[in-house]
Amino acid sequence: MANEAKLPDRGRVLPWRIIGWCTVVGIILLPLVAMQFTAEVGWSVGDFIIAGLLLGVVGLVIELTVRKSSNMAYRIAAGLAILASLLIVWVNGAVGMIGSEDNPYNLLFLGVIPLALVGAVLAGFRPAGMALATLLAGVAQASVGLFGTATDLRGGMFATLLAGLWFLSAALFRMASLQPADRS
Repeated sequence: MANEAKLPDRGRVLPWRIIGWCTVVGIILLPLVAMQFTAEVGWSVGDFIIAGLLLGVVGLVIELTVRKSSNMAYRIAAGLAILASLLIVWVNGAVGMIGSEDNPYNLLFLGVIPLALVGAVLAGFRPAGMALATLLAGVAQASVGLFGTATDLRGGMFATLLAGLWFLSAALFRMASLQPADRS
């Protein structure tokens, strides 16, 4: 019995998990509801499947992050990096950052995600290394966005601003690295 008190909350249904997964379902249902009222929204079954897979993966990564560390700065930093990755994929798939979604230049933005992921793996997901990985991802995102402004000013500015999520994530990972180690 004494050992049970020390076990983490794995397997328990916690309110934040219910809220998180209900949010994912709600986001996926929004286009379905919108399709009932306007012809402007026209998702196919494939669109719903892709959105479900994308948001499902995001949800699972968030759950793993919460289990990885109890450090709030680490959790928020990881959440921002996940959000930046989600936005890169979602915006590029829907409308494209620079020009349309068919513009091959947009593939450069998709390269930011593996850069951050490889950096995170090489860092062993430790906060100091994660700070460097997300900082490099931010620099890459900003660089691609700035060069993209030559052909699409608005898209390039949005892409460059999106780098701010990576930079904020890096700052929070740095903050987490300066705090006492936890179960990460």
